[in-house]
Amino acid sequence: MRTHRKQPDVPAPDSPWSEIVPGMWMGGHEFRTHSGQLELAVVRDEFDLVQTLLRLPGHGPDPGVEHHVWPIPDGPLDGTQLTGVMRLARAACDAVDQDRRVLVRCYSGYNRSGLVIAHALVRQGRSAEEAIRLIRARRSPWALHNDLFVDYLRTGLSTARLLEELAE
Repeated sequence: MRTHRKQPDVPAPDSPWSEIVPGMWMGGHEFRTHSGQLELAVVRDEFDLVQTLLRLPGHGPDPGVEHHVWPIPDGPLDGTQLTGVMRLARAACDAVDQDRRVLVRCYSGYNRSGLVIAHALVRQGRSAEEAIRLIRARRSPWALHNDLFVDYLRTGLSTARLLEELAE
């Protein structure tokens, strides 16, 4: 399973993570500093819950921080993977409802984390289009540049999951 693909035309984000809505953050494992250098994004104890969609050693979080790991590819997802995305989104919403700070992260903090955050925003009552626009405005115009993930969101993850399971 391919868990990330480096695309030379997609720039690294300019921050390790970005707050999308109060308490809900989206980020990655590396970012470009103001001087243009790539730097590792290491989570310590800034968040109460960290959801990791691509796990790299040495990137945290600190012991004692609640950490959910659900590796998924930045590509087609099967029904089980889509179910996991929906569960992570629900857990993120529940944590924010309890005034906890949540970070959802993947490699760059664009696609996989965007899928989870966007689904969480849809769960909170936003349309898929509104969620996508908000994520791109708050994280980066490059967020959710994976057209398949945008299609999943526009279709609805529950429907996409059912369609994926029928295709198997």
